[in-house]
Amino acid sequence: MVQLRIEEAEALKQKLNRRYQELIAEVRDELERSGERYYIELAGRVRDSGEKAVGDLLADLGTAIVDRHVRELREIEAALQRVVDGTYGECAECGADIGFERLQAFPTARRCVICQEQREKTYAQEPSPTL
Repeated sequence: MVQLRIEEAEALKQKLNRRYQELIAEVRDELERSGERYYIELAGRVRDSGEKAVGDLLADLGTAIVDRHVRELREIEAALQRVVDGTYGECAECGADIGFERLQAFPTARRCVICQEQREKTYAQEPSPTL
């Protein structure tokens, strides 16, 4: 790992692992809730098209939440792999140190502030997916 003290690296690794466990629990809970909604619809409690539309919207929102959580889980897994590889805290663009403060605020950061700002300026006009 780049320029991180052992205590800093361990604290960041623990933070990544805690967040990973939180996300796993949230995904599990959301999937269980979505199953309950589906069961309620099957049980015939949806009486009109308005209720069905609300049910569909809630299901879509639940799916979007799960998708967002899965993306974050993948980012955490990649960060933990960088810890194993010894590249955690190293900017993927320029190779400079990312810095403990940035990693503490955003533990899955892959770029230093300068490279991240440049990336955001470069790709700001690209369309992003929506629901």
